[in-house]
Amino acid sequence: MNNTVNTGCEYMKENILIDKSIDFGARIVKLYRYLTKEKHETVLSKQILRSGTSIGANINEAQYGNSKADFIAKLHIALKETAETEYWLHILEKSDYLDNNMASSMLNDCLEIKRILIASINTAKEPK
Repeated sequence: MNNTVNTGCEYMKENILIDKSIDFGARIVKLYRYLTKEKHETVLSKQILRSGTSIGANINEAQYGNSKADFIAKLHIALKETAETEYWLHILEKSDYLDNNMASSMLNDCLEIKRILIASINTAKEPK
């Protein structure tokens, strides 16, 4: 299987970031359902739904960037959304909407994506 993602500029060498962001986005959707149905929480759940699913959307969009700069800019947006999602996860844990195990699991996934995004951005910025 070819691990190269067609970015139009070939800056992303493997699809692990896309795969992880899709899996994380699906977890965020399930979290949203849990928060709205089980906890009857609608305000915070909408915030985390928006930021958590935006991560993967921006990573996916980066593949089709018009230039290296556009590619990097989209990854930076995804990185900002990751930081926002991390914030909402902490708020949900501190306000007892999420137990420690659930919050820890979600945060670990979020931080893993964050690390991969940072590495991808740094790699894309390297001169050829």
